[in-house]
Amino acid sequence: MGSSVFGGRGESASLAGSFLPLAVFGAAFGYLEAAVVVYLREIYYPDGFRFPLLLASLDHATVEITREAATLAMLAAVAHLAGKTRWERFGHFAFLFGVWDIVFYLSLFVTLGWPGSLLTWDVLFLIPLIWTGPVLAPVLVSVFLIAAGAAIAVRERRAAPIRVRKVHWLLGALSLALLLYAFMANHPLIYAGGVPISFPWIPFAAGLLLGAGLALHLIAAK
Repeated sequence: MGSSVFGGRGESASLAGSFLPLAVFGAAFGYLEAAVVVYLREIYYPDGFRFPLLLASLDHATVEITREAATLAMLAAVAHLAGKTRWERFGHFAFLFGVWDIVFYLSLFVTLGWPGSLLTWDVLFLIPLIWTGPVLAPVLVSVFLIAAGAAIAVRERRAAPIRVRKVHWLLGALSLALLLYAFMANHPLIYAGGVPISFPWIPFAAGLLLGAGLALHLIAAK
């Protein structure tokens, strides 16, 4: 009786062995990213991070934006090397991104005691606009990415390819648009030196639930 929803013991061990290096890389990269932020906050926010946002010089802003792009490129490169098919690689990328992001916040909490709670506001990303939101929002997305990414990669590895139709692409685009809107909705206020007070939770929840439902449908489809 060695079978389970993840296959036999040998297959389960193989899957665990393949995801372990990805998890280690994602966690190490999350810590590395947090270390960079520790130094940046020491320079720009010696009394602790807060809003309104202190806009960096053009040179520093360019370095920060290109650093974020480099982070995505590195995660994508490792995901590409770890997978064989397009959707297995996508699953690995989602899994890596989720691990990286959660370990990033855990590392900041351990080193700086920040965030004080999951409702603490943060600057999340700068491409193409300033992303802001309570820490809870990206953490929820990351948990979803870890679960969905791992499930997609496992299905592809079992030679049960994900079948994506036009309607799936449309629903995926809508989910992504809702999430992007939620994260970038406060860009004009932040850029003008304001302090965020509200997050569009309804569009965010709609986008996350739509994405989760779509992923579950694709993973479970025969």
